[in-house]
Amino acid sequence: MTKPFLIIQLRPEDATADNELAAIKRYGQLNDDEVQRLRAEQSGLQDIDLDLYSAIIVGGSPFDISTPADKKSPTQLEVESGFRKLFDDVVARDFPFLGCCSGNGLLGSYLGAPISAKYAEPVGGTTIQLSEEGRRDPLLEGFPETFRVLLGHKEACDSTPPGAVLLASNAACPVQMFRVKNNIYATQFHPEADAEGFTVRINIYKDYGYFPADSAEKLIAAIENEKAPEAQLLLKRFVDIYRF
Repeated sequence: MTKPFLIIQLRPEDATADNELAAIKRYGQLNDDEVQRLRAEQSGLQDIDLDLYSAIIVGGSPFDISTPADKKSPTQLEVESGFRKLFDDVVARDFPFLGCCSGNGLLGSYLGAPISAKYAEPVGGTTIQLSEEGRRDPLLEGFPETFRVLLGHKEACDSTPPGAVLLASNAACPVQMFRVKNNIYATQFHPEADAEGFTVRINIYKDYGYFPADSAEKLIAAIENEKAPEAQLLLKRFVDIYRF
């Protein structure tokens, strides 16, 4: 029997969490019986046995790692503590992992990269460029040197995390994707994203500080025709490589 992929989510809002999960399954071509969902903001991250899973995929979140500790909610502090313990096991075992947006920041911070608003990017589409290492990476093999992705984040890694290999970048945010060891990946962009899903997120998060609330309709119009097939293919390849 195939081991499931553990999908860890950090979105307190049901609408965005459900939409994200559906998109991960759709673009990863994952069947329902291949997925185990864990909403960390509800149940925390307790005693995850990696032997039970093929791989881990972590989605986005409204939580900001760079928020001072005394300003973080008890839920966020518990989630971050749980991830530090999880990363102890994931990194030690080189366990297949794909962290997207918040998953990127959590892993980058664990590895020692400074996280700040220096390289924040507005909600929408952007073009990223592969590094030399990125062009050789199995997840990105055959990709064009530049391609479009969808993203939106208030913080990012200021530099490539210690011990990581930079796979993709752009001028606005130098650390768009990195790899640790052979099987641990992180993307600042959302490989599961499409215009429909981002419309849901824009409507939910318009008062969260990602963008001026009165610009929501303009942002929705701007992403209406955005396509990100390479980013979505990256997600499918991750699933194909680590499904067993």
